[in-house]
Amino acid sequence: MERRTPQEKKRLSYLKDHRNNYGENDKSSRKSIRRNKRFPNSANRRGAQTALTALLGSVDDVRAEVVEERMRGRRPKRWQKFPDAPLGAIVDGSLQRRARMSTAEADSTAPRLRRIRGRFDWTAPADNPLLPPSARRAHLSLAEGEETGCA
Repeated sequence: MERRTPQEKKRLSYLKDHRNNYGENDKSSRKSIRRNKRFPNSANRRGAQTALTALLGSVDDVRAEVVEERMRGRRPKRWQKFPDAPLGAIVDGSLQRRARMSTAEADSTAPRLRRIRGRFDWTAPADNPLLPPSARRAHLSLAEGEETGCA
């Protein structure tokens, strides 16, 4: 195993470390992910059960077709996890936000942003599934040459 320089370790940390950016406490995700997966599945089972109660009794082809059509006519509910974002994207976003809010001096924020972006690999952020849609839009606008508000 080769030794890594501190700069290489920092770059790899920005690339590989991820942070929860869903907007809630990262500890609460342990419970809320399970709960959010449970609710749509329960609703889908409940909907199927209520549709199938119409078939109780004697079997009738007309009623069976109506129930089958009702079950197919409604799209099942689903929930999908929101992926965590790379640490480099989180740090970049917080620096941009500080520059916009002008809590930090603009002359010190611009070099920090350049330094962060130099460490973190920004190739094809629009294709990166780990970045949230807002971060993809921000990077696309930066690529087009818009002002970051920090220069």
